[in-house]
Amino acid sequence: MPAVSPASLPPSSIRRFLLVAVALYGLWFFGYERWLAVDGRLDAALSANITAASAFALRLFGFAAAVDAQDPYMVLLNGQPVVHVGNPCNGLILYALFAGFVLAFPGPVRRKLWFIPLGMAAIYLLNIIRVGGLALNHLYYHESVEFNHHYTFTFVVYACIFLLWMLWARRLAGPPPGSADHSAPAYA
Repeated sequence: MPAVSPASLPPSSIRRFLLVAVALYGLWFFGYERWLAVDGRLDAALSANITAASAFALRLFGFAAAVDAQDPYMVLLNGQPVVHVGNPCNGLILYALFAGFVLAFPGPVRRKLWFIPLGMAAIYLLNIIRVGGLALNHLYYHESVEFNHHYTFTFVVYACIFLLWMLWARRLAGPPPGSADHSAPAYA
């Protein structure tokens, strides 16, 4: 399957990508920033879920992890607070950024229907691993938590999202097998 890259797209495809990206940003701005974020329930539920899933994952690996009974966003290790999952770290913006790119980039709708949820699940699991890693980092070498939180784990997460985007753009955004035109990208 031929790779689809921004350089190989006709100008109309680039315009379409930019228009869809701007429209999705507008939807995000007015739907999330002006309504959902102000309400706070979606962020609260996702932050609590990431906290609980991270504590569960740590318990699977034999660590004495729990969620603080008074703070549903605090991971405890050996009864000590180690990581607080705030709204900026719950992954919601990453899901939207990932999905927005795939939606805006040309490609078959059928592939988008399975690739977006699969990519979001991968980002979700990566975020659980990130929070668990930060908890262990705090327990064993707490001096480096701030650096790892702001730089190491941020780099790893964004690199993985970039790889998912590259997988979409280079391998999955082309025409479906058996379609009549293999030279031009399909549009959704």
